[in-house]
Amino acid sequence: MTDGPWLGDACSLVDEFRKHNRSPREELDASLAAVEGSELNAFSHVDAERAYAWCDGADIAKPFGGVPFGVKELTSVEGWPATEASLVFKNDIATKTSTMVKRLINDGGMVPFGLTTSSEFGGINLTRTKLNGATKNPWNVAHTPGGSSGGAAAAVAGGLCSIATGGDGGGSIRIPAGFTGLVGLKHTYGRIPKGPSMVMASLTAVSGCLARSIRDAARWIDVANGHDSRDPYSLPRVDGWESGLGTYRESLRGKRVAIVPGLGRAIVHPELAEAVRRHAAMLIADAGLAVVEIEMPIPELSWEWAIAGMSEIVMELGDRYPDCADDLTPEIAFGLKMAHKIYDIKARGRIEAQRVKMNETMAEVFDQVDFVIGATNPDIAFDCNGPMPQEVDGEKVGFGNNGALTIPANIYGSPAIQIPIGVSERGGLPYGMQILAPHHREAWLLDLGLIAEAERPWSLVAP
Repeated sequence: MTDGPWLGDACSLVDEFRKHNRSPREELDASLAAVEGSELNAFSHVDAERAYAWCDGADIAKPFGGVPFGVKELTSVEGWPATEASLVFKNDIATKTSTMVKRLINDGGMVPFGLTTSSEFGGINLTRTKLNGATKNPWNVAHTPGGSSGGAAAAVAGGLCSIATGGDGGGSIRIPAGFTGLVGLKHTYGRIPKGPSMVMASLTAVSGCLARSIRDAARWIDVANGHDSRDPYSLPRVDGWESGLGTYRESLRGKRVAIVPGLGRAIVHPELAEAVRRHAAMLIADAGLAVVEIEMPIPELSWEWAIAGMSEIVMELGDRYPDCADDLTPEIAFGLKMAHKIYDIKARGRIEAQRVKMNETMAEVFDQVDFVIGATNPDIAFDCNGPMPQEVDGEKVGFGNNGALTIPANIYGSPAIQIPIGVSERGGLPYGMQILAPHHREAWLLDLGLIAEAERPWSLVAP
């Protein structure tokens, strides 16, 4: 009998299963008990009956065989709630299972046991909804784990399960990973397919995981990546992500890197900016990278860009809107109201011009360097009930300050990884550092993360 859920990474849990030191059923028992006793509000739905059926059929010879995991609330599992974290859809049930989750179960041998909480429609970097209430950060429950994959981050960092699914359309894997001290890899767009019934929307969102270790993130790609016909933008399969870890270290030497804590636009707390510079310098020395000074004139994204993302929500709500407005969180209700006021063909044209400008800017950056290192978030995690911060270290900022760090990689479609770099002197909450790379260079990012992990190990769960 185990004392509680496994507090190591998912790969080491599989090793324990294979050594017969633990069993998948015992681990599922422990996760279910931990969720039941948790104050984090990390899960919106638990299905113990189906989870035990998956568990009893799990093959521990598979990459993640027998590992219990949480599925982000916005990801469909047939027969489970399909709420979009919204009161509007509180009674809806999914009729399909996402391609990624199918692969994790069938090819990975994993055991889904519930849905982790998310922000409504994945719309903001705060996991607090009218449907589920506020999700809490396991490092300090007065603070948020971020969003939109906040429940996944809280579950993994809070010791409820060793790994969980996430989605990143504007930072929604990296932001909560940064706030909770986890690894968060945003892949090249299309690496993991998003079907069935893929919604193209702004062509920025990718699927992935919230992980405790670099090898967990690499093994996840091994299981889940590869083209699927229901996602016409998905990429061909690439093998060898985990087995290739560490093999790029020599080829990384001499590659060019720029240290830009605010990525040219965001306002970052001075303490965090200094931590990023310090950890970047250590990683650069360890990896033998060459520092290059560059200008990074990231274009400002107007309200119109944010409003454009509301089109998918409009599609989901259909003729329920505007009658359902009072059931929506204030942020989504306000966004929809503004969208109906200002979105037209001229706005669409300006939005496309912004995308072109962002793509050209990012391409010019990667003409000069191979990596950019910056902060993942502008500051430590804020209040679990919100609102979104409008100040950083006393300086006024807009609601888009967080997104200024993460959205560029989403628009450009390039990979970026969040790695933990310790905790703040202000409250002991985690700091995170983000590394950006050109398209299809996830393996480089994983190897840089592996170096940082070996030289400066991080806490796998909150104290």
